[in-house]
Amino acid sequence: MSQPYDLAIRASSVFTEGRWRPATIAVRGGVVAAIADHDEEVPAHTVVTLPEGQVLVPGIVDSHVHVNEPGRTEWEGFTTATRAAAAGGVTTIVDMPLNSIPPTTTVEALHLKRAAAAPQASVDVGFWGGAIPSSLGALEPLWAAGVFGFKAFLSPSGVDEFPHLSTAQLRSALTEIAGFGGLLIVHAEDPEVLDRSGNHGGADYGAFVASRPELAEEDAIAHVIDGVRATGARAHILHLSSARALGAIRAAKAEGLPITVETCPHYLSFSAEHIPDGATQFKCCPPIRDEANRDLLWEALLDGTIDLIASDHSPSTAELKFAGDGDFQEAWGGISGLQLSFPAVWTAARERGIPLERVLGWMAVNTAALLGLDEVKGAIAVGADADLVAFSPDESFAVHAEELEHKNAVSAYDGRTLRGVVETTWLAGEVVYLRGEADGERMPRGRLLERRSTP
Repeated sequence: MSQPYDLAIRASSVFTEGRWRPATIAVRGGVVAAIADHDEEVPAHTVVTLPEGQVLVPGIVDSHVHVNEPGRTEWEGFTTATRAAAAGGVTTIVDMPLNSIPPTTTVEALHLKRAAAAPQASVDVGFWGGAIPSSLGALEPLWAAGVFGFKAFLSPSGVDEFPHLSTAQLRSALTEIAGFGGLLIVHAEDPEVLDRSGNHGGADYGAFVASRPELAEEDAIAHVIDGVRATGARAHILHLSSARALGAIRAAKAEGLPITVETCPHYLSFSAEHIPDGATQFKCCPPIRDEANRDLLWEALLDGTIDLIASDHSPSTAELKFAGDGDFQEAWGGISGLQLSFPAVWTAARERGIPLERVLGWMAVNTAALLGLDEVKGAIAVGADADLVAFSPDESFAVHAEELEHKNAVSAYDGRTLRGVVETTWLAGEVVYLRGEADGERMPRGRLLERRSTP
């Protein structure tokens, strides 16, 4: 008789192999060892049967998270960020190279990041490197050290230690990265357009949006497309907010250029018409635009022009987020959305009649593929990591910022009702979040991830 499995989870609805089916998922050694029929007897040390109303889905993979540790740990940190992730059904995050000090632009800085994350992580954590003017020509050692790619800004980042690349430097970075088969991920706003569009700020949200017009994204994305065409490098457009750039992206993809694109839950959940003046918890760059624009982003997700959704969790202290007493020019930009990204997108998708499996495609399957982790993450499959989530898609909950796990109690979603409740999160077959359990009751179980292969 074979040895019992470590864990068996029985559910009447499991998303596996691209479809929903009743099944029992058997776990051994942290990976999915077998997928059995729902009623099949599966010997295991622990057997969990999900009640009616709960479905079993793969853990969300969030490829865009600012943890800020070390250096700005008062903004966020690996303990709080990864607890927030687990509570939101996110089992893998990849940390951005800023706003930590030092930024992850050298192998030495990567070692500091890994040392900080290792004892604290409640979910699996990977790392992006940074491409800044001073690191050009020296990116390959970071790639060899296991980063998943390189983040670059084409306009000022907001922190002095992470300067942006000029158009010429963008081309140099793409040429260098093409040489070793890497990936450049780009904050695409054109600084000349931003300079021409600047205004005096204030509490008017419309004035803030006008200061970061759609043309800034269009022009910057055009530079990226030109660079990819010239060099053959892979590039990924971060946090697309402007639908006006979609035509150029569609044309680039039709041409066969290796470009992928993401958008974020806040661009799909909110619209400029409903953001009050002075409500700087909604400030992010590029900005949340109008309802018509939001509709076009959803259409682009459905037709594949936009490949994936990532949170761009970018927290700060409340003092910075509300600096200037409602002045959008003074307040720090960034949405703290890690814990709420999955239910927020599901809420908006459900209202549009979009099924849950499409959301999982954008937030688990395609994010894992971007990272080259699709053999082990983003799906419930034999041989994949047993990163699993029991999810109640029909249940709703009210968001209270002070109850969220991330460090500072600021949220653009505060007071909203969202659909979809994370009941249990398993990482490699171990429970890392259980609804109703006290904060910090479980030991950190996250692992540090390195790039496995070229996606």
